Amino acid sequence: MNLHAQRLTLSGPVGQIEALRDAAADGISRGVAVIAHPHPLFGGTMTNKVVQTLARAFVQCGWTAVRFNFRGVGATQGSYDEGRGELEDLLTVIEQVAPAATTPALALAGFSFGSFVVSHGVQLLWESRAIEKLVLVGVAASRFDVAAIPPALHLQTLVLHGEIDDTVPLGDVLDWARPQALPVLVAPGVEHFFHGQLPLLKNLVVRHLNY
Repeated sequence: MNLHAQRLTLSGPVGQIEALRDAAADGISRGVAVIAHPHPLFGGTMTNKVVQTLARAFVQCGWTAVRFNFRGVGATQGSYDEGRGELEDLLTVIEQVAPAATTPALALAGFSFGSFVVSHGVQLLWESRAIEKLVLVGVAASRFDVAAIPPALHLQTLVLHGEIDDTVPLGDVLDWARPQALPVLVAPGVEHFFHGQLPLLKNLVVRHLNY
C-alpha cells in the first residue's frame, strides 16, 4: 500500500517537533494512531523501519498514522531528556494531531524506547481519554521503568517481542508483564529490529487492529 506522507511541523514544549502523517488514499479515517520511535541516542528516528511498518499496518486498517521525532532528533528542537521530556513531546503531539473533541478514536504505538514513553503516556491519559488500540513492540523493559498497562486496556493491547532479542531479553519483558497478567506475543527466531521479518510484524499488528 502506498502511503501519502504529509510533513508536519508542530509546536513542542522546547521548540518545533518534526512529524509525518500517513493516511489512506481515500481519506477515510477510523481515528489517529500516534507512533513513538526507538532510542534517540542510538539512531532512533520516525523513519526507523519498524516504526514505518507500524504506520503501514495502521493505515491498512483505516487509521491515520502520525509518527514524530523526539526532541534532539532530525528537525525537532531540544535535546535528549531520558524519557521525561520525550513524554512531554508525545503528549503535545497527541493534543495537536488527535484532539479529543474532533478525533473519532485514538491509538498509540511504540517501539523499544518509544514503548517505554508510550506506556507512561497511557498512564497519564487513561482516566481522561479512551484509547482504542495499543501496540508495544520490543518493550524496553530491561533498560527503563516501563509503566504497567491498565487492566481494562489489556484486550486492546498487543505486546510483541522477538524470541532472540539481544537488545531487550525476552525474559525481562516477561518479568514486566507477569505481575500484570499481560500476554506477550513472541515471534520465534526474531531479534529486536525484526530483520527480515517486517512482513510478519505488519501482519501481526494488522490482525490485532482488526480484532
